[in-house]
Amino acid sequence: MSAVTKFLFRVPYSCSTPAQIIGWWEARRFPFNLAVGAAGVVTLLATHLIAALPPHSQPIPLFPSLAVAGAYGVLANVCYTLGWVAELFIRRHASQDLEAMGAALFRYGLAFSVGLTLIPIAFVTLLKTAWVLAVVLY
Repeated sequence: MSAVTKFLFRVPYSCSTPAQIIGWWEARRFPFNLAVGAAGVVTLLATHLIAALPPHSQPIPLFPSLAVAGAYGVLANVCYTLGWVAELFIRRHASQDLEAMGAALFRYGLAFSVGLTLIPIAFVTLLKTAWVLAVVLY
Protein backbone atom coordinates (compact mmCIF):
# COMPACT_ATOMS: atom_id res chain seq x y z
CA MET A 1 0.00 0.00 0.00
CA SER A 2 1.48 3.38 -1.02
CA ALA A 3 1.90 6.28 1.39
CA VAL A 4 -0.75 8.32 -0.43
CA THR A 5 -3.22 5.44 -0.20
CA LYS A 6 -2.50 5.02 3.52
CA PHE A 7 -2.99 8.75 3.99
CA LEU A 8 -6.30 9.03 2.10
CA PHE A 9 -7.88 5.66 2.92
CA ARG A 10 -8.28 3.39 5.94
CA VAL A 11 -7.65 -0.28 6.37
CA PRO A 12 -11.10 -1.81 6.92
CA TYR A 13 -12.04 -1.99 10.59
CA SER A 14 -8.90 -0.17 11.72
CA CYS A 15 -10.89 2.44 13.65
CA SER A 16 -13.53 0.96 15.88
CA THR A 17 -13.40 3.20 18.95
CA PRO A 18 -13.92 6.96 19.20
CA ALA A 19 -10.31 7.39 20.32
CA GLN A 20 -9.04 5.54 17.24
CA ILE A 21 -11.27 7.62 14.97
CA ILE A 22 -10.10 10.89 16.49
CA GLY A 23 -6.49 9.68 16.38
CA TRP A 24 -6.81 8.85 12.68
CA TRP A 25 -8.13 12.34 11.93
CA GLU A 26 -5.63 14.14 14.13
CA ALA A 27 -2.72 12.29 12.52
CA ARG A 28 -3.77 13.98 9.28
CA ARG A 29 -4.35 17.52 10.61
CA PHE A 30 -0.79 18.77 9.97
CA PRO A 31 -0.67 17.53 6.34
CA PHE A 32 -4.16 19.00 5.84
CA ASN A 33 -2.91 22.34 7.15
CA LEU A 34 0.14 22.12 4.88
CA ALA A 35 -2.03 21.49 1.81
CA VAL A 36 -4.51 24.26 2.60
CA GLY A 37 -1.68 26.59 3.64
CA ALA A 38 0.23 25.95 0.41
CA ALA A 39 -2.93 26.68 -1.57
CA GLY A 40 -3.31 29.86 0.49
CA VAL A 41 0.22 31.00 -0.29
CA VAL A 42 -0.37 30.35 -4.00
CA THR A 43 -3.64 32.28 -3.78
CA LEU A 44 -2.06 35.25 -1.99
CA LEU A 45 0.83 35.44 -4.45
CA ALA A 46 -1.36 35.02 -7.53
CA THR A 47 -4.04 37.51 -6.46
CA HIS A 48 -1.46 40.14 -5.51
CA LEU A 49 0.38 39.61 -8.80
CA ILE A 50 -2.80 39.74 -10.91
CA ALA A 51 -4.05 42.87 -9.12
CA ALA A 52 -0.68 44.60 -9.67
CA LEU A 53 -0.59 43.90 -13.41
CA PRO A 54 -1.03 46.86 -15.74
CA PRO A 55 -3.10 48.53 -16.94
CA HIS A 56 -4.63 50.16 -13.88
CA SER A 57 -2.75 48.19 -11.28
CA GLN A 58 -4.58 48.07 -7.97
CA PRO A 59 -2.21 46.65 -5.32
CA ILE A 60 -3.95 44.74 -2.54
CA PRO A 61 -2.81 45.79 0.95
CA LEU A 62 -0.69 43.02 2.49
CA PHE A 63 -1.68 43.27 6.17
CA PRO A 64 -5.45 42.83 5.67
CA SER A 65 -4.71 39.91 3.32
CA LEU A 66 -2.61 38.19 5.99
CA ALA A 67 -5.25 38.85 8.66
CA VAL A 68 -7.95 37.29 6.46
CA ALA A 69 -5.64 34.34 5.72
CA GLY A 70 -5.07 33.78 9.45
CA ALA A 71 -8.80 33.85 10.20
CA TYR A 72 -9.39 31.50 7.27
CA GLY A 73 -6.82 29.08 8.69
CA VAL A 74 -8.55 29.05 12.08
CA LEU A 75 -11.95 28.44 10.45
CA ALA A 76 -10.46 25.66 8.29
CA ASN A 77 -9.29 23.91 11.46
CA VAL A 78 -12.69 24.32 13.11
CA CYS A 79 -14.29 22.71 10.05
CA TYR A 80 -11.63 19.98 10.09
CA THR A 81 -12.58 19.15 13.68
CA LEU A 82 -16.21 18.96 12.60
CA GLY A 83 -15.14 16.16 10.24
CA TRP A 84 -14.36 13.70 13.02
CA VAL A 85 -17.28 15.00 15.07
CA ALA A 86 -19.58 14.22 12.12
CA GLU A 87 -18.03 10.79 11.69
CA LEU A 88 -18.57 9.93 15.37
CA PHE A 89 -22.15 11.19 15.22
CA ILE A 90 -23.00 9.29 12.03
CA ARG A 91 -21.40 6.08 13.25
CA ARG A 92 -23.31 6.27 16.50
CA HIS A 93 -26.68 6.87 14.85
CA ALA A 94 -26.34 4.86 11.63
CA SER A 95 -28.00 1.50 11.31
CA GLN A 96 -25.17 0.04 9.24
CA ASP A 97 -21.40 -0.15 9.43
CA LEU A 98 -19.86 2.88 7.74
CA GLU A 99 -16.13 2.24 8.13
CA ALA A 100 -15.18 3.85 4.80
CA MET A 101 -17.29 6.94 5.44
CA GLY A 102 -14.71 8.69 7.64
CA ALA A 103 -11.92 8.46 5.08
CA ALA A 104 -14.34 9.66 2.39
CA LEU A 105 -15.29 12.66 4.56
CA PHE A 106 -11.59 13.44 4.94
CA ARG A 107 -10.86 13.19 1.18
CA TYR A 108 -13.86 15.31 0.19
CA GLY A 109 -13.10 17.85 2.91
CA LEU A 110 -9.47 18.11 1.82
CA ALA A 111 -10.42 18.59 -1.85
CA PHE A 112 -13.13 21.12 -0.96
CA SER A 113 -10.81 23.08 1.35
CA VAL A 114 -7.99 23.32 -1.19
CA GLY A 115 -10.45 24.23 -3.96
CA LEU A 116 -12.17 26.86 -1.84
CA THR A 117 -8.79 28.34 -0.97
CA LEU A 118 -7.90 28.70 -4.66
CA ILE A 119 -11.19 30.34 -5.73
CA PRO A 120 -10.02 33.95 -5.13
CA ILE A 121 -7.53 33.54 -7.99
CA ALA A 122 -10.41 33.07 -10.44
CA PHE A 123 -12.37 35.90 -8.83
CA VAL A 124 -9.50 38.41 -9.08
CA THR A 125 -8.74 37.27 -12.63
CA LEU A 126 -12.37 37.82 -13.66
CA LEU A 127 -12.44 41.26 -12.01
CA LYS A 128 -9.19 42.27 -13.68
CA THR A 129 -10.39 41.01 -17.07
CA ALA A 130 -13.72 42.83 -16.70
CA TRP A 131 -11.90 46.02 -15.73
CA VAL A 132 -9.54 45.83 -18.73
CA LEU A 133 -12.43 45.06 -21.10
CA ALA A 134 -14.45 47.95 -19.73
CA VAL A 135 -11.54 50.33 -20.28
CA VAL A 136 -10.80 49.01 -23.78
CA LEU A 137 -14.42 48.96 -24.95
CA TYR A 138 -15.37 52.36 -23.61
